[in-house]
Amino acid sequence: MLPTIMEIVDTSVANVALPHMQGSLNAGTDEITWVLTSYLVSNAVVLPMTGWFSRLFGRKRFLISCITLFTIASFLCGAAPNLASLIFFRIVQGAAGGALIPSSQAILMETFPPRERGMANAIFGIGAMFGPIIGPALGGWITDNLNWRWIFYINIPIGILAVIMAVYFIFDPPYLRRSKLSIDWWGLGLLTVGLGALQIVLDKGQQDDWFNSSFITSASIISAVALLLLVYVELRHEHPIVNLRLFKDISFSAGNLIMFMIGFCLYSSIMLIPLFLQTLMGYDATLAGMVLAPGGVATLLTMPFVGAIISRYDGRKVVLGGLLIGSTAMFLMQRFTLEASYWDFVWPRVVLGVGLAMLFVPLNTVTLMPIPKEEMGNATGMLNLMRNIGGSVGIAVAATLIARYHQFYQNVLVEQVTPYNLATQQRLSMLAEGMQQRGMDGVTAGKAALGALYGVIQKQAGMLAYNRIFWIVGIAFLSVIPFLLLLRRPRHTGESAGTH
Repeated sequence: MLPTIMEIVDTSVANVALPHMQGSLNAGTDEITWVLTSYLVSNAVVLPMTGWFSRLFGRKRFLISCITLFTIASFLCGAAPNLASLIFFRIVQGAAGGALIPSSQAILMETFPPRERGMANAIFGIGAMFGPIIGPALGGWITDNLNWRWIFYINIPIGILAVIMAVYFIFDPPYLRRSKLSIDWWGLGLLTVGLGALQIVLDKGQQDDWFNSSFITSASIISAVALLLLVYVELRHEHPIVNLRLFKDISFSAGNLIMFMIGFCLYSSIMLIPLFLQTLMGYDATLAGMVLAPGGVATLLTMPFVGAIISRYDGRKVVLGGLLIGSTAMFLMQRFTLEASYWDFVWPRVVLGVGLAMLFVPLNTVTLMPIPKEEMGNATGMLNLMRNIGGSVGIAVAATLIARYHQFYQNVLVEQVTPYNLATQQRLSMLAEGMQQRGMDGVTAGKAALGALYGVIQKQAGMLAYNRIFWIVGIAFLSVIPFLLLLRRPRHTGESAGTH
């Protein structure tokens, strides 16, 4: 659990500190976002390779190497003298961090018998949830009271403790002590290029106006070609770096598709809520974080109950309940207004938190149940990759839709605001009178009144845009329900397909 907490905290903690890094390192807004992008790109590339690296080096040795490299890279990120070196060390940190969660999950799934995996996953999930809960708040507090560099230094004691515990308590199963593997150089190269280019497209697409940018178009073509070639190469290789043959299992494929959509819904909603609060409601970063935190606490409290339920009952039904609760939360958010109170925002987030607790743990357990132990590292890597790519797609789609729908609703509203509209005349004259009472002359007051009215239209258009996207995310939650029928029914006896 320790490496997982360290990796998840580091994914979210840097977001809060970007403005401080920008000032300290004399970087532009476009440049500083590469601190996040570089980490995500290298993280995505390593995720599906985890099982292969574990077989090549031995899982214990590989996990300890990754924790050590992550800890050293954290120290170097904190000590970085300029932006270029910070981005380089973030690439190293992301690459080391990419293997931490899949390796930890694979160890977990192998250590416990099938009947105990649900509860084990739930307890592991409680640890994983500490990241999103404490990450932004901790990052904000450290940045305000110490220095942004300390958000990286806090990993050092956790990393040292994790290495010590891994040395003493983790052992490789016999089947991982393999003879030398032939290295799949083509697979390694194509995976790196394909996923790296895809992550850059998703992260930078909206900022560069998608396919109107030659850079984004080129990266998209490179990604598509590399990933198509990767499929061809990996299916022919004796020891592929990514075992795509796992997708022959319909249950595993369906689980990955559902995880992709859950990542899409989760990451997009968690991006939208703070944006709505900070751009339209005037909340600061701390207060916006306080809206998100209770949802994380709700997930934390619900997970042990979910673990107990899926140890006895069909996990697919729990996932169904989670999808229905998640979509309900989105439909509640669709009714946000500019007059809403703090608690009006908190309760839908708490409902979403309960839904998420009913999704990740049962879906992990059910999807990985039929996978042989020898392939567990590959399977957990692919499942985590699907969640991350789903999240990147969700954020990219949400950011694009905000811009498009905002413009659409602004045009719709402006059509009604004309000099011939009685309500518009009354509002403008009321605003102008208020300005004149503050000492403005008639002409200036008229212009100021028009500006104020335009500001109101902008806010209302923004609210309508966010509400429409919350509705779309709610529908996305419901859209994957039919795929639950393809998941294999879990067995709760001591024997399972996962034990052979």
